[in-house]
Amino acid sequence: MISAPRRPTFFPDADKGESTFVGDLLREETIGGAIVLVAAALAVLWANSPFAASYESLRHFVPFPELGLDMEHWAADGALTLFFFVAGLELKREFLVGSLRRPADALVPVVAAVCGVAVPAVIFTVVNLGGNTDGWAIPAATDIAFALAVLAVVGSSLPSQLRAFLLTLAVVDDLIVIVIIALFYSSDLHLGALLSAVAVLAVYGVMQRMRVRSSLLYIPLAVTAWWFMHESGIHATIAGVALGLLTRVVPDETEQRSPAERLEHRLVPLSAGVAVPFFALMSAGVAIGGGASFFTDPIVIGVALGLVLGKPIGVMGGAWLVTRLTRAELNETLTWRDVGGVAILAGVGFTVALLVADLSYGGAEAEAAKTAVLLGSVVAALLASVVLRRRNHRHRNA
Repeated sequence: MISAPRRPTFFPDADKGESTFVGDLLREETIGGAIVLVAAALAVLWANSPFAASYESLRHFVPFPELGLDMEHWAADGALTLFFFVAGLELKREFLVGSLRRPADALVPVVAAVCGVAVPAVIFTVVNLGGNTDGWAIPAATDIAFALAVLAVVGSSLPSQLRAFLLTLAVVDDLIVIVIIALFYSSDLHLGALLSAVAVLAVYGVMQRMRVRSSLLYIPLAVTAWWFMHESGIHATIAGVALGLLTRVVPDETEQRSPAERLEHRLVPLSAGVAVPFFALMSAGVAIGGGASFFTDPIVIGVALGLVLGKPIGVMGGAWLVTRLTRAELNETLTWRDVGGVAILAGVGFTVALLVADLSYGGAEAEAAKTAVLLGSVVAALLASVVLRRRNHRHRNA
């Protein structure tokens, strides 16, 4: 019996490779960083074009009037919660099974990260003495995605230990800035909403311990925890961090991957390809102006100096002090010039720095601070690229 020829389908089934291609692409640091950079560039161009009014209308559009949040707030309080949830998963994994599980191994990058947060904050505060110092934490944050993207582009032959150093540095940096946001950049505390958020988070943690796997139960819990955290006065993204830290990262004997690994695999493309670019589009659109007065603005000077000078001084100084005052030492495959390149790269502050700028200031001050973040990050990335490209050439020849 001759079988009838197979009829072509209008939408054929995707091959296995095709179905995962986009997700795998978005998990690459270079791709995720490039998408965010394009979104930020589009925001700046749009905000400084003849269509600037439409950009402002979009930012202040309120899609759900009953909630009272415009698009800019949905980006900062909503979309970034996903980014911080993924950051929380990564933090817990690093603490339990990653480079931070043994304090002796993590001592150099941890102290470097602490000093890399402290020195830019001090520089900003000194520059703005007698003025508005609310934005002292703006230059303290390193953008993991951008920093790793630059390192991946210019450092293909650099030792893998350098990437581990940068990743550990950025993870600890994120943890410190998350605590700073929770303690110093939250509005009036509403205890009832906060206790409700803690109760919902506790239920989430118990369900993790009981090995509950249904997404139909976890998603409403996560949304409820986010809403109560938002209403409590603490920045809503803290709910994302807390949920990430409560998620199991060590797989059971019967599991191939832990819940944290599965969630990170699924959510990183959504975070890198949608959430963070949406935040960049809504937050990076600053109207560039002010003429010569822009470069004499203490806020601009403090942010730019904090990122371009404070970060490398803090990171290098912290790493050097640890190796001189303790038995800790650099990996034998690394040199201080390699660390210097990464220290300069740590000055690329974008996502979290823009968020802190929004939390610190309003109006013209916020615009100036965010413009300084963009300017300082670009300068730090260019300087780091020059240094790391030379080091990459040396390692390739070696």
